[in-house]
Amino acid sequence: MISRRSLLGHTAAGLAAAGLAASALPRPALAARETLRIGYLRGLASDAHLWTAERLGAFGREGLDVETIQFVSGLEAYQALVGGSLDLVTTGAVIANFPARGQGKAFLINAVEKASAQLWVQAGSGIASVADLKGKAVATTRGTTAHYFLYRLLQKAGLAETDLRLVHQPMNNAVASFIAGSVPALVTWIPLDLSIRKSAKGAILLTDSGRHDDASVLNGWSARNAVFAERKDALRRFTAAWLTANDELVTRREDAVAALQRTKYPEFTAAEMIEQANAVALYGARDWAARYGDGFVTGILNRVTDFNVAVGGIANPLRAETYFDPSLFLDVAAKA
Repeated sequence: MISRRSLLGHTAAGLAAAGLAASALPRPALAARETLRIGYLRGLASDAHLWTAERLGAFGREGLDVETIQFVSGLEAYQALVGGSLDLVTTGAVIANFPARGQGKAFLINAVEKASAQLWVQAGSGIASVADLKGKAVATTRGTTAHYFLYRLLQKAGLAETDLRLVHQPMNNAVASFIAGSVPALVTWIPLDLSIRKSAKGAILLTDSGRHDDASVLNGWSARNAVFAERKDALRRFTAAWLTANDELVTRREDAVAALQRTKYPEFTAAEMIEQANAVALYGARDWAARYGDGFVTGILNRVTDFNVAVGGIANPLRAETYFDPSLFLDVAAKA
């Protein structure tokens, strides 16, 4: 992909080679440099494109500066977006929550989180299956990827949330409660499991979303409504930078993941990073375009939106065909 700046550079070089004074000819004005305030979650599904684009200099080439703020869950990130302190957020299941209320516009998908959610239980808890959760306390964060996974597990086991004691906490607190032994079960997501593996001796990973086809969620980007309506050029430039990063992550996967481990995830071993990478599915631009058009993306988004309705999180939601708009991606990708 050739950026606006490199294209202008090639044009000027061609004029000079032809013996023409480029300075004597009118030049198209470069778009003004813009800043995007970005909220993200820690985890490759959410932040791999962000850090890879940064490492490759893709934002700078597109005339963008990015300011990043890390959040523990998509709920807090979207609250900041709606409140006006962020321009963009990248999250998992919550992309099918706030935009379905008309709060933010989803426009770009990073990955399918096919195996990121996990159910952990304490050794000696007597929990050997999902059915054994009946009557037990289970810590998680409502409305998140983890809660959606728990909802699917309970459905398959013939249980409802009322059959157990759901302990709703911010995810960091939920993980800490589990490590302290305060609750017998926890539903969380990677990479938060690192703390459990290191500190919760004897804890058992009972199952993960990779073993349940209908438990996958999408991770992607939403813009604040005003940003989507008024700053389309900035979003196109952001999408162009994302495409550069996505190509790197898809075609040079091992090198890209190794770079992320060195620069952003030093607490993880190379093997642990590959395990995280294997929990998500990435696609090239052409494949994403096909999935945008064949109902794959909107189907998963609507499935998670329906979950939010079922657990009382949303009433009368918008459908994904309304709150997800792939037109920017399709336009930029077609010209790349």
